[in-house]
Amino acid sequence: MSELNKIELQNLRHLIGAHENSYQKLQAYAQQATDPQVRAYFERTAQDAQKTKQQLLSFLS
Repeated sequence: MSELNKIELQNLRHLIGAHENSYQKLQAYAQQATDPQVRAYFERTAQDAQKTKQQLLSFLS
């Protein structure tokens, strides 16, 4: 893969941070949810955000 330029790197860092933020919030929502289906939805969505963050991080290596 070719090297990232400054703007691409900045955008990638922003996306990684946004997915981490989403993961944290969705985890908090899941912990507060009383309905099992709602809790499962938040947990599943949080895991998706974490997975995407990990995929984005792979571009930095």
